[in-house]
Amino acid sequence: MSTQSAALSGLARTNLREQALSALRQAISTGELPPGTHLVEVDLSERLGISRGTLREAMRQLQQEGIVSTNARGRLAVRTLDAKEVADLFIVRAALESAAAQTLCEREDRDEIVSVLRETLRMMDEAVESSLEERIETDLNFHLTLCRLTGNATLLHSWRNLEGAIRMSFMWAGEAKAVGNMRVDRHAAIVDAIEAGDGETARAVVLDHMAEASANLVRG
Repeated sequence: MSTQSAALSGLARTNLREQALSALRQAISTGELPPGTHLVEVDLSERLGISRGTLREAMRQLQQEGIVSTNARGRLAVRTLDAKEVADLFIVRAALESAAAQTLCEREDRDEIVSVLRETLRMMDEAVESSLEERIETDLNFHLTLCRLTGNATLLHSWRNLEGAIRMSFMWAGEAKAVGNMRVDRHAAIVDAIEAGDGETARAVVLDHMAEASANLVRG
């Protein structure tokens, strides 16, 4: 991978922590830093052109997000998942996002909510021919928006705590399976159910969506 195209290729001198976070997430999402990779502080700080202190701040954030973890030797590494962890993750996601969909069906401003969600679908559709990273971001944006629009801060915070693991589930399963879960029509069905205003149906659609996504990722 060329220095010019790689995520870990040096950063401008503004907002270095946020830029480091973005670069590291991108490197992990694209497989430049695959699951299990030992993260060497000296190497990464040199490649990114930042101080080791700034890098440590970014790494702490990635640990909180569940993207980076401590391995058996006590060293920081890109997190690895197993099939049970992925399945457990989607059980929790299903509980949160089905509750979100049901809540949105009960909102008086449902028409506005549906309009916002359809805009996230448009963004997903536009990203179909884009990079894996872009497709991941638009997919996550749909689900984040679904939770954010509820106005339930606890639900949103709970989903945010899963975001790192969700990213890693894509990398664990591989691009082909991950992309299969990002089909726009699968997500449009959720918006259609919310637009209809039937909470139980919307909840069931999300539960089916998550069950299918989980099965796809862990299959084989």
